[in-house]
Formats: sequence, structure tokens, C-alpha cells
Amino acid sequence: MEQSQTLEINAVIQRPVADVWTYWTEPEHIKAWNAASDDWHTTEATNDVQAGGHFSSHMAAKDGSVGFDFSGV
Repeated sequence: MEQSQTLEINAVIQRPVADVWTYWTEPEHIKAWNAASDDWHTTEATNDVQAGGHFSSHMAAKDGSVGFDFSGV
């Protein structure tokens, strides 16, 4: 039987909220920070930050060996 687990992470960022929102939500910034490790990168990202909006990204190994899409509403 599977057990449910919860993980909560908190961080304090010493920047204006508008700056943090931009870096967290704009596709060009998402591509800069969204990586599993140094040998992975996000090659494509979209983000529609409204109720019912869709987001998607493609993460791939930098050597081109494997990649996957991630999306949601």
C-alpha cells in the first residue's frame, strides 16, 4: 500500500515581488532556471498565468540523449 507524503519548502527571497514574479513566470527566465542538474536544460517553455491558463516545458539532457515534456493547467 502506498503512503501519502507531503514536502513543504519555504524560502525568503530578498527581492521586490514584481522581480520574483517575472523570474518565476516568464518563459525566457523559466528556461534559465528550470533544470534537473547541470547536464540538463529546458529548451522550450510557455506559461499563461491566469485561471485556466496552460503551462508547458521541454527538459532535455544537454547531450541530446533523452528529453520529456511537462505541462498542466
